[in-house]
Amino acid sequence: MNNFKQYIKENYQFLLGAVVVGLMLGWLFFGSSSDTPSASEQHIEGHEGHNHESDDPTTWTCSMHPQIKQEKPGDCPICGMDLIPLSEMNAGGDDVDPNEIQLSESAAKLADIQTIRVQKGNPQKSIHMQGKVEADERNVAELTARFGGRIEKLFVNFTGQQVRKGEKLTTIYSPELLAAQRELLEAVGYSETRPGLYQAARNKLKLWDLNDKQIDAIEKYGNPQPYFDVLSPVSGTVSMRNVATGDYVKEGQALFKLVDLSKLWVMFDAYENDLPWIKNGDEVTYTIQALPGESFTGKVRYIDPFISPKTRAAQVRVELNNSKQRVKPGMFTAGVLNSEVSNEPQLLIPKSSILWTGKRAVVYVKVPNREAPSFLYREITLGPVAGDNYVVSEGLNEGEEIATNGVFKIDAAAQLRGLQSMMNPEGGMSSTGHQHGDMNMEANTPGEHAQFKAAGNCEMCKDRIEKAAKAVNGVFSAHWDAEQQMVHLQYDSKKTNPEKVQQAIANAGHDTEKFKAPDSVYNELPECCLFDRLSYTDQATTSAKEEHAQFKASGNCEMCKDRIEKAALAVGGVSSAQWDATQQMVHMQYDPKKTSPDKVQLAIAKAGHDTEQYKAPDAVYNDLPECCLYREE
Repeated sequence: MNNFKQYIKENYQFLLGAVVVGLMLGWLFFGSSSDTPSASEQHIEGHEGHNHESDDPTTWTCSMHPQIKQEKPGDCPICGMDLIPLSEMNAGGDDVDPNEIQLSESAAKLADIQTIRVQKGNPQKSIHMQGKVEADERNVAELTARFGGRIEKLFVNFTGQQVRKGEKLTTIYSPELLAAQRELLEAVGYSETRPGLYQAARNKLKLWDLNDKQIDAIEKYGNPQPYFDVLSPVSGTVSMRNVATGDYVKEGQALFKLVDLSKLWVMFDAYENDLPWIKNGDEVTYTIQALPGESFTGKVRYIDPFISPKTRAAQVRVELNNSKQRVKPGMFTAGVLNSEVSNEPQLLIPKSSILWTGKRAVVYVKVPNREAPSFLYREITLGPVAGDNYVVSEGLNEGEEIATNGVFKIDAAAQLRGLQSMMNPEGGMSSTGHQHGDMNMEANTPGEHAQFKAAGNCEMCKDRIEKAAKAVNGVFSAHWDAEQQMVHLQYDSKKTNPEKVQQAIANAGHDTEKFKAPDSVYNELPECCLFDRLSYTDQATTSAKEEHAQFKASGNCEMCKDRIEKAALAVGGVSSAQWDATQQMVHMQYDPKKTSPDKVQLAIAKAGHDTEQYKAPDAVYNDLPECCLYREE
């Protein structure tokens, strides 16, 4: 008995828990059944209440994967979301648009769908430009010899010497000048009888840069001067000295180049897509690397009317007062120009709300007065970029609500249901790659990618090549890179192939990797488009050795593009690399015997840009210019 009491005392907590569990199980099995109608009672109620007509069993589906259908609730075998009744997918009344994409609340939360109302605002853009200090071309003077002779004395001893206006630069001995002075002295005696001869002798000396005071001295003393002093016409710095003591010079030979550095030009490079935002008179705030901690301001005085074919940029000029001579030509600068494209409010939407197809810009508009989140596909026309926003020209109205986050997930749901979507604008069921046997899914990508060489020179070539490629049925997008002479192609492999596209481009007059343009077509091209014809033996050999790869790399601007492509091309074995800012993708050609995409991704990450497999070191990332900081805080 004592042992039993001792056992109870030591294990009372366990025994108490067992009793509680037993009571709960008893209630579940017996208590609840007393309140539940029996099967026969349910059968009778069904006959009495529904005129002997039974309801259809409820079908359960996934809001993100509508091809999943089950007769009981549970989890989606693809994404793990809770299944919902199929009837809820079509809730909304008789006014539901057939292309309306309806999501459950749980699906919207899982996809992190966020929306914003379209509003008007004054579009502003901060344009970041890199530049360099240059001399003011209006303050440059080049001295040449007005007559032949010998350099007797040189008062400018080195390049960079400061001189003042009227200061002696050199002394020249000139037999020609000596003869001209003698002619003047002879003509003095005929100044009254033959004034024309006298005046001609004086004018000859004036043309040789002798002033009236020097000529009067020759007449007064009557002695020809064999030596002539060359005086500086401006105050400034000697930037070039082309003679030394004892040199013989000919008429017209360059002697010195002088530059007045009290006023300088700051020449910024503005990319062509930024030019609509830049106007004469706009204020630029800039810094000079050699003068850290200091900031300068100036107004745009001139915009170059030509675009450089190499940099794809136009120069923007700002003038700088440099009276203290602290700034030197050649110094690097970085500037920011804050501009407004219009004085009137414009419709603005975030960049994150837009899906690009290469030809169309697409947003998803939220349908009002719906119990569950519902969206409609909408194509719009965009204006210029304004910072993190785009100006909307057509397609949206103020006050409409659009998705800004999770847009790709909404589009994926539309594609799976056969509704209007980015890659299926007409609607209709498209292949999703879903296999019911093993639940594998293929990525919904916009066709396949290919790239190949196509020869050309200019923007006219670019338009002709891309137009010929896009005219082929099955081509989604085509982009020709003038610098690398490569065509990047997205196409439907069921309708066409790269060989057909190359043939179409060749028929338009441009050599490709596999097809040579007909001579008759090539010869009819404008002169600026007459490129160097391709060598097909070399090209075939090169193509056979190289492979293509693409991967994701993060960045923002043209500086990012230059940095990413430079890092990729620096890897041995990479023959070409192009970064697409819109898709955030790097396309490259490489020799698999020398390198791999993994090595190239590592090189890009070390340069400060995150890739699919590697994250850039924080120390390198934090040193990037502000316009290149792509990570979201």
